[in-house]
Amino acid sequence: MKNNAIELSIVIPVYNRPFEIDELLKSLTQQTRKNFEVIIVEDGSIKRCDEIVDKYRGFLNIRFFYKNNTGPGQSRNYGYEKAKGNYCVFLDSDCILPVHYIEIVQNALMSNFVDAFGGPDKAHENFTHFQKAINYAMTSFLTTGGIRGGKKRLDEFYPRSFNMGCSKKVLEETKGFSNMRFGEDIDISIRIIKRGFKTGLINEAFVYHKRRTSLKQFFKQVYNSGIARINLFKRHPESLKIIHTLPSLFIIGIAFLSVLSILVSVFYLIPVLLFTLLLFCDSSFKNRSISIGMLTILVSFTQLFGYGSGFMVAFWKRILLEKDEFSAFTNNFYT
Repeated sequence: MKNNAIELSIVIPVYNRPFEIDELLKSLTQQTRKNFEVIIVEDGSIKRCDEIVDKYRGFLNIRFFYKNNTGPGQSRNYGYEKAKGNYCVFLDSDCILPVHYIEIVQNALMSNFVDAFGGPDKAHENFTHFQKAINYAMTSFLTTGGIRGGKKRLDEFYPRSFNMGCSKKVLEETKGFSNMRFGEDIDISIRIIKRGFKTGLINEAFVYHKRRTSLKQFFKQVYNSGIARINLFKRHPESLKIIHTLPSLFIIGIAFLSVLSILVSVFYLIPVLLFTLLLFCDSSFKNRSISIGMLTILVSFTQLFGYGSGFMVAFWKRILLEKDEFSAFTNNFYT
C-alpha cells in the first residue's frame, strides 16, 4: 500500500450497548478530519442500537449491520469484509475519541507506515472516580507492569483491539480474528508478527476507554482475561511471559503471608500493607484525588485476584486436565 493512499474504515462491534455507541459516534462527528467511513456491527444484541445509528447518518458516512451473536472477533471480521477502505481501525463501543484521533492516525501512517498499529487508553476528565480507578489498575506499572499503558518497548508491539488498526492486506493474509471470545486481539497480533508484518504503537492516538461500570463486571472481565492468557499459550507457547504469572503469584503470596500472620506474627502482613500504601499514594498523586486513590486499592486487588484466579483455573483445566478451549469454559464465554 502506498502511504498516500490510506482510506480508513472504522469498524465497531456492539453488543447490548446502545448508549455507549451514542457517545462514540458523537466523538466521531467531532473529528478534525472527516474522510473515513464507519461500520457498526450489531452482534446479536437484544438492546439494538440501529435507532442511535440513524441519528448520525447525516453527519457520518455510516453503515449498520445486524448479525447473529458470534463474539467480538468474528464481528470485526464481518465488519472488515464490508469495509470499503484499505485500512481498518477497530474500536470498542465503550471508547470515546479525542477530536484529533483520525488526523493523528492518518499522519502517523503516512509518515511511518506500519501494517498494524495500536494506541493507548486514558481516562477522560468526565469519567467517574470508579472508571478512573479502573483505568489506573489496567495501565499502571504496579498492577500490570505497564504493558497496557502505552509504554514503548524494544520488542514487537502487540496491538489491542479496543484501539487497533490493520491494513486490509494484513487481515486477508491472516484471515482476520480467530473465534476466541477473549484474547482474540493478542492472537491476531501474534499471527501478524509471525507473518513478518510491521506493527507499531502510535502513542498520540489514544482513546478514552470507559471499561466496566461495576466491580462485578470488572472482575468477570479480568477473570476471563486470565483464562485467555492460558488459551493463548496453548495456541502460541512462546507468548507466555513471566509477567503474566505475577497476579497468580500475588494471590499465592497473599495467602501465604496471611497464614503466617495468623500462625506466627502479624508483621508478616507488612509487605501487603506497603504495597497497598504505594498503590494509594501513586494513584492519588497521578489522579490528584484521594478518593480515587482509595478506590484504586479495591479495584487493583480485584484486578490482580480476578486475573490471577482465572489464570490458575485455566492452567488447571487446559494444561493439567487437558480440556479443549470450548468445553473448558462454556459457561464463561459461550452462554
